[in-house]
Amino acid sequence: MELVFGLVGLLFTLIFVSFWFSLFCGLILTFLFLLKLSFSSDVLYISCGLGMDLLSFTLVGLSLWICCLMILASGEINKFKIYSGFFVFIIIILLVSLVLTFLSMNLFVFYLFFEVSLIPTLILIVGWGNQPERIQAGVYLLFYTLLVSLPMMMGLFFMDYYGFSLEFYFLQSFNNLFLYLCFSMVFFIKIPMFLVHLWLPKAHVEAPVSGSMILAGIMLKLGGYGLLRSMKILFKIGMKVNLIFIVVSIIGAVIISLVCIRQNDMKMLIAYSSVSHMGLVLAGILTYNLWGSWGALGLMLAHGLSSSGLFCIANILYERTHSRSMFLNKGFINIMPSLSLWWFLLCSSNMSAPPSFNLVGEIILINSLNLYSSLILFFMFFLVFYSGVYSLFLYAFTQHGQVYSGMFSVSCVNIREYTLLFLHWVPLNLLFLKGELFLCWI
Repeated sequence: MELVFGLVGLLFTLIFVSFWFSLFCGLILTFLFLLKLSFSSDVLYISCGLGMDLLSFTLVGLSLWICCLMILASGEINKFKIYSGFFVFIIIILLVSLVLTFLSMNLFVFYLFFEVSLIPTLILIVGWGNQPERIQAGVYLLFYTLLVSLPMMMGLFFMDYYGFSLEFYFLQSFNNLFLYLCFSMVFFIKIPMFLVHLWLPKAHVEAPVSGSMILAGIMLKLGGYGLLRSMKILFKIGMKVNLIFIVVSIIGAVIISLVCIRQNDMKMLIAYSSVSHMGLVLAGILTYNLWGSWGALGLMLAHGLSSSGLFCIANILYERTHSRSMFLNKGFINIMPSLSLWWFLLCSSNMSAPPSFNLVGEIILINSLNLYSSLILFFMFFLVFYSGVYSLFLYAFTQHGQVYSGMFSVSCVNIREYTLLFLHWVPLNLLFLKGELFLCWI
C-alpha cells in the first residue's frame, strides 16, 4: 500500500514536468506493483482499512496498466497542447479512485470511491471528447449511475443498522428482495446489463480514445467486482431471483450481437460488443458457482485488454481519416498493411480465438452456465457464433475493398502507436500460459 500511494504521490509532483515522463513513472509504478504478486486467496498487505487478495490484485494491476496506456494513446493531446498537464492530472485522480475502490475492505468506502471514479471519467468525456453531443453522453453516464446510487446508499445504512458492520469479513446474508434490487441495480447498470445499457454506446462514441479505454477497460469491471464482493449479502435471495437476470443477460447478449452486425460506425460496433461480452460475465457471476466466479474474472481481464486495444486501433484510423464510418475507412490493407496485422490479431482476440485469454474465460463461463441450466447452451451457440461474425465483419470491412478516393494522403503509423497495440496484445495472449493462477482466486 505504501509503495502504491507513495509513487502516486510522486506522480502528482511530476505531471507538469513532462507528459512522457509521467508515462515513464506510471510504467515503473505498474511493474513495482506487479512484484508484489501473491497467488494466495487470503487478504494481504492489510493497512489503513485497505487490503488485497487475488481479485483486487488483478484489477488494480489492470487499472495501472490501462491508465499508463491511456497516456500513451493520447499523443495528439500532447502534440497540440490541449491542456496536457491537466489531462494527466485527471488520469491520476481516476487511477487513485479506482485503486482505492478495489483495495477497500469496507463496503461504504468501496461505494464512496465507486461513485468518485465517475467524476474524472465525466471530465475526460466532456473536456476532450470530439463531438458536440458529448454533453448529452456525459449526462447519460451520470444519471444512469446516480439514479440507482441513492437506493444503494439506503441499502448500506439498512445493512449497517441490522448487520452492525460494513466490513467485508463481517457481512451477513439478507433474504430481502428490496435490498437485493437496491444493491444489484447499481452493478447491473455499471456492467451494463441489457435494457440498462444505453448510456455505454453513447459515452464511447463521444469520448476521446482515453475515455473509451478507461470505460471499456476498467469502469465496466467495477460492476462485476461489486457483484462478486456482494455475493455474500445477496446469496439467499439471489438463489430465487437470479434466473430472471441470467435469462435477460444471455438473450440480451445475443440481441446485442445482432445489433453489432448492423453497425457502420467502428466505435459503436466495439462498444456494443463490450455489452455482449459483459452480459456473459454477468450471467456467469449470477450462477453463484465456482466456475462462474473464475470465468468472470478471466473474461473481465481479457476483455479489458482486447476491447481497449480495439478502441486504440480504431482511433488510429480516426486520427487520419476523421471519420468512424466503415464505408469511408476501407481498403487499409492496401496502404497500411502492417496495421492490418494488428487489426487481425485484436479482432481474433475479441472473438475468443486461441491463444487469447478471452478463450479461457469464455470456456469456463460456458461450463458454468451449462451446470446452471443446459437450456442456456442453445443461446450460447448463437452468442459465440455471432461474436465471431461481427469481429470478422469489422476486420473485413475496414481492411478490404476499394480505398476511398478522398484520402489523398495518410501518414504512416508511428512507433508510439505500434508500441500501444503491442502492449495491449502481448499480455492478453501470454496470460493463458499461467491462467490458473489468475483465475483461482477463491
